[in-house]
Amino acid sequence: MEVNQIIQELKKHSNPKDREGMAKFGINPDKALGVRIPVLRKLAKQLGKNHTLAQQLWDTEIHEARILASMVDDPKLLTEKQIDKWSKDFNSWDLCDQCCMNLFEKLPSAFEKAIKLTDNEEEFVRRTGFALMACLAWHDKTSHDEEFLKFFPAIKKYSTDDRNFVKKAVNWALRNIGKRSVFLNKESLKAAKDIQKLDSKTAKWIASDAIRELEDPKIQKRLK
Repeated sequence: MEVNQIIQELKKHSNPKDREGMAKFGINPDKALGVRIPVLRKLAKQLGKNHTLAQQLWDTEIHEARILASMVDDPKLLTEKQIDKWSKDFNSWDLCDQCCMNLFEKLPSAFEKAIKLTDNEEEFVRRTGFALMACLAWHDKTSHDEEFLKFFPAIKKYSTDDRNFVKKAVNWALRNIGKRSVFLNKESLKAAKDIQKLDSKTAKWIASDAIRELEDPKIQKRLK
């Protein structure tokens, strides 16, 4: 299928009510069609991996086409330069997070890239760094726990960033790292308690929310 055919297919599954409801969940509805993720995943499976097609879909600027692009792109051809370019185009948390979990986390240097991204002042680029940390903690089954300790300095440093999409991603990263193992649970709780001492309402919220989840008996039982 060519790009124009794919867009027509997406439009067939467009739901105006879903599009209208996106704003309620903090999703930017501009250039969105209101197509649900399961539909995109099914279409991505049919299309297979295609780096050129992914870029063409991205260039349409259509919200769902860009999510689809992250699903069909070939991770073997992904570069840091592409991550930089795409992350600067992000205007919605779901697009950011989908790209991280579908594609960016597969970059061989994803750990280092996540940290670099957090130093960018743009809200969604910084979010990308922390969302990438959260996705790696969730999906990476081969890296040693010690690798995730590299993320704590950035988490602590930017725990005072009160922008909504940043603070929620910082919290997400901290919680996901802490749910990975007994060792990282203890380390994440230590980091959270340090963050809690900072003179920042945002930092205290991030820390308190993380501590509440990481100390939950159900989480503790699963880890042990």
